[in-house]
Amino acid sequence: MNNTGRTSWKLVLIPFSWLYGLVIWIRNTLYDNGILKSASFPIPVISVGNITVGGTGKTPHVEYLAELLHSKFKVATLSRGYKRRTRDFRIASAESNVSEIGDEPLQIKKRFPGIDVAVDRKRANGIRELMSLAPWLEVILMDDAFQHRSVRPGFSILLIDYARPIDRDYLLPAGMLREPASNRKRANIILVTRSPERIKPIELREYANRMNLSMGQHLFFTTMRYGNLAPVYPESTGRNAAWFKKHAGGVLIVAGIANPRPLRQYARSINTNITELFFPDHHEYSRKDMERISNTYLELLDSHGEILVLTTEKDAMRLRDHKPEPKVRDAMHAVRIHVHFLNNDKDEFDRQILNYVSNNKRNSILYQGENS
Repeated sequence: MNNTGRTSWKLVLIPFSWLYGLVIWIRNTLYDNGILKSASFPIPVISVGNITVGGTGKTPHVEYLAELLHSKFKVATLSRGYKRRTRDFRIASAESNVSEIGDEPLQIKKRFPGIDVAVDRKRANGIRELMSLAPWLEVILMDDAFQHRSVRPGFSILLIDYARPIDRDYLLPAGMLREPASNRKRANIILVTRSPERIKPIELREYANRMNLSMGQHLFFTTMRYGNLAPVYPESTGRNAAWFKKHAGGVLIVAGIANPRPLRQYARSINTNITELFFPDHHEYSRKDMERISNTYLELLDSHGEILVLTTEKDAMRLRDHKPEPKVRDAMHAVRIHVHFLNNDKDEFDRQILNYVSNNKRNSILYQGENS
């Protein structure tokens, strides 16, 4: 669809965005005025979320926070467990799978086996369950929780994709906003994610000015850096990116993610001969999907020689439910993503997070519960 067609559709949808915005405004007003109740808890609760549909890199940032905090505090993460088959509160174990807790919580548990990873559709109930089962906890990270007003976090982090500035977007369905951009005022920190590495200082200042920060808010810019390749199947022989750059004749991307652009850019750094098999976000791979992946790989193997089958850590959690033939398994690797702060702002971000948790440890504030 060309730009004229997209603009026409947007104009048709704008009245529905106004209606949606009215519903969101009423809901937020009820929470702001205490008519709908928000629970608060005697433990530091850090919310990480966004106000747009699609990926902004929440999970890598939650992992960054978990890594920052778990060496100093007893940490738990809590999310709803998107597309899991269970519905009630669950806490991950070494035997948990995607069907039980969802792909992103499972990814976090695999990366940080020593922290408690829980899922619950009702965040307030999830926090109560965690505090009951793990009374030693000192901080809870709530994943994808900016819209979940039933819990009043002590500290809120809002993520915005650099390429999709919220001040130039529309509410659903005409745009990608879940709620008005002005509601960014609820965040203590705004993280502009997936920022260009070589962004000019004047561009950073212009972006910051557009955010119109409230008193006490802080703005940071991050980018994603790709790390090591890891075999999707632990029993497979892993190879690093340097080996594939030297020996591979192409890359087959297999992924179900909201924003494939960064993964595509990384694949091109290995080999410019790219074949893509993209699926919907959080896709549950079927036997038919695996046959398609295997057949595509074998065709490419015949025509191009050695092939890297590249996927994400999140997709790897679901792909492991299937066992393709050994040749295909050995070619499948997931790339690890790391968060990098621009402007040497890492230390300042870390300081703000650590200070919040240190100053608000359990029992340092009164438990207010749901009636606060």
